[in-house]
Amino acid sequence: MLQAEGRLTITELAQRVSLTVAPCHRRLRELERSGVIRGYRAVIDPAAIGLGFEVLVYVTMDREDASTITEFERGLAAIPQIRHAERLFGDPDYLIRVATADLASYQTLRDERLATLPGVHRVSSTIVMKRIVDDRPYLAQPAAADVPRHRA
Repeated sequence: MLQAEGRLTITELAQRVSLTVAPCHRRLRELERSGVIRGYRAVIDPAAIGLGFEVLVYVTMDREDASTITEFERGLAAIPQIRHAERLFGDPDYLIRVATADLASYQTLRDERLATLPGVHRVSSTIVMKRIVDDRPYLAQPAAADVPRHRA
């Protein structure tokens, strides 16, 4: 419920999950304390703030020693236009989501920042045409013991 509507009051949340307020509040605090809920924030429309041009960037490294990877990742983290960056197994080595104002802004970022980071062998880019699924809430998976087993 909170993934979809993070501003629910504890009373509204309790009603939606069929609990009274006190146990709902205790469960919510436990989810926060244990790190299941990592925080709350506003979701911004990137186009509304002039960052509607999105690019998926694939980076292949020419070397992967620990110091190069550390410096590369530190450099990625310092670029504010990077929305997500993930290290992958296989090729490419990294998948990065970038938001800029337009193609020219991305080209400058690519040429002057991304391609110059330590260890970069190749940078390839794909422009995002349209988001089909975005920020879908996570669904809790049942424990293996709770999953019914079917016989063939």
